[in-house]
Amino acid sequence: MHYDYKTKDVCSRGIHFDIENGLVKNVVFEGGCSGNTQGVAKLAEGRTPEELIAILKGIKCGFKSTSCPDQLAKAIEEAL
Repeated sequence: MHYDYKTKDVCSRGIHFDIENGLVKNVVFEGGCSGNTQGVAKLAEGRTPEELIAILKGIKCGFKSTSCPDQLAKAIEEAL
Protein backbone atom coordinates (compact mmCIF):
# COMPACT_ATOMS: atom_id res chain seq x y z
CA MET A 1 0.00 0.00 0.00
CA HIS A 2 1.31 3.48 -0.86
CA TYR A 3 1.31 6.32 1.68
CA ASP A 4 1.87 10.08 1.42
CA TYR A 5 2.54 12.14 4.53
CA LYS A 6 2.72 15.94 4.84
CA THR A 7 5.52 16.71 7.29
CA LYS A 8 5.30 19.32 10.04
CA ASP A 9 8.00 21.62 11.47
CA VAL A 10 10.89 20.24 9.37
CA CYS A 11 12.66 21.25 6.16
CA SER A 12 11.19 18.41 4.10
CA ARG A 13 7.67 18.98 2.80
CA GLY A 14 6.48 15.40 2.58
CA ILE A 15 7.35 11.73 2.74
CA HIS A 16 6.18 9.00 0.37
CA PHE A 17 6.57 5.29 1.05
CA ASP A 18 5.03 1.87 0.59
CA ILE A 19 4.37 -0.92 3.04
CA GLU A 20 4.50 -4.24 1.19
CA ASN A 21 4.39 -7.66 2.84
CA GLY A 22 5.03 -6.08 6.23
CA LEU A 23 8.12 -4.13 5.11
CA VAL A 24 8.72 -0.44 4.38
CA LYS A 25 9.86 0.24 0.82
CA ASN A 26 10.42 3.09 -1.64
CA VAL A 27 10.90 5.86 0.95
CA VAL A 28 11.22 9.29 -0.68
CA PHE A 29 11.45 12.62 1.12
CA GLU A 30 10.37 15.82 -0.65
CA GLY A 31 12.96 18.48 0.13
CA GLY A 32 15.00 18.58 3.30
CA CYS A 33 18.75 17.97 3.61
CA SER A 34 19.32 15.79 0.57
CA GLY A 35 22.16 13.65 1.91
CA ASN A 36 20.47 13.04 5.23
CA THR A 37 17.04 12.22 3.83
CA GLN A 38 18.53 9.93 1.17
CA GLY A 39 20.51 8.14 3.88
CA VAL A 40 17.47 7.70 6.11
CA ALA A 41 15.44 6.46 3.13
CA LYS A 42 18.09 3.84 2.22
CA LEU A 43 18.44 2.67 5.83
CA ALA A 44 14.65 2.36 6.16
CA GLU A 45 14.35 0.14 3.08
CA GLY A 46 13.23 -3.40 3.88
CA ARG A 47 12.69 -2.92 7.62
CA THR A 48 9.44 -3.53 9.46
CA PRO A 49 7.31 -0.53 10.36
CA GLU A 50 7.62 -1.39 14.06
CA GLU A 51 11.42 -1.51 13.88
CA LEU A 52 11.60 1.88 12.17
CA ILE A 53 9.24 3.48 14.67
CA ALA A 54 11.38 2.17 17.54
CA ILE A 55 14.59 3.46 15.94
CA LEU A 56 13.45 6.86 14.61
CA LYS A 57 10.74 8.11 16.98
CA GLY A 58 11.82 11.02 19.14
CA ILE A 59 14.90 12.11 17.15
CA LYS A 60 15.18 15.90 17.23
CA CYS A 61 16.84 18.32 14.79
CA GLY A 62 18.65 21.13 16.56
CA PHE A 63 16.19 23.10 18.65
CA LYS A 64 13.16 21.64 16.88
CA SER A 65 10.93 19.16 18.68
CA THR A 66 11.02 16.81 15.67
CA SER A 67 13.19 15.83 12.69
CA CYS A 68 12.83 14.20 9.29
CA PRO A 69 13.50 10.73 10.79
CA ASP A 70 10.95 11.43 13.56
CA GLN A 71 8.45 12.53 10.91
CA LEU A 72 8.99 9.24 9.08
CA ALA A 73 8.19 7.38 12.31
CA LYS A 74 5.02 9.47 12.69
CA ALA A 75 4.07 8.81 9.07
CA ILE A 76 4.48 5.06 9.56
CA GLU A 77 2.46 5.15 12.78
CA GLU A 78 -0.33 6.97 10.97
CA ALA A 79 -0.21 4.44 8.13
CA LEU A 80 -0.58 1.54 10.56
